[in-house]
Amino acid sequence: MHHYTSRALVLATALLAAAPVMQAQNQMQNPMVGGQAMFRTKDIVDNAVNSADHTTLVAAVKAAGLVETLKGAGPFTVFAPTNAAFGLLPAGTVETLVKPENKATLTSILTYHVVAGRFDFASLKALIMKGGGTAMLKTVNGAALTLHMNGERNITVTDTKGNVANIAVYDVYQSNGVILVVDKVLMP
Repeated sequence: MHHYTSRALVLATALLAAAPVMQAQNQMQNPMVGGQAMFRTKDIVDNAVNSADHTTLVAAVKAAGLVETLKGAGPFTVFAPTNAAFGLLPAGTVETLVKPENKATLTSILTYHVVAGRFDFASLKALIMKGGGTAMLKTVNGAALTLHMNGERNITVTDTKGNVANIAVYDVYQSNGVILVVDKVLMP
């Protein structure tokens, strides 16, 4: 009986030790953004609509008529500004941009947040290292974003106007790309 008890204890200890690892793997597969799990099996739009932190972005994407594009095969990398990032813009900016007469400007700004290809933290860091500390990514808009390392696990994104955003959440994989959450709206 003693032998059985010690074997059960070893098994229980092993399971307890593995629990945080299994939980971490589950979180890696479906990270939480805006209070909701982001599923690898869903596309960029279907995940973004569930994030409480990205309601402004989703409304803007709908106003610009970009829903079908971002539901496409891709792959796309989307630098997704949070509601708080949109809140940093001058008062009334978002309300003005989503008006039908400003669709071209809104589309230009939103496509500046999208890069063709799947760029996660590891691939962005590799590009930055290969570039001697700087990487440039051409956006769907046509203008470039500049990326730098800021510490071991932080990448900054600089727009054409010199505004610097931090990537707050990395590697939110989608069926058609990856989302990187940013803390500022990038301007072409």
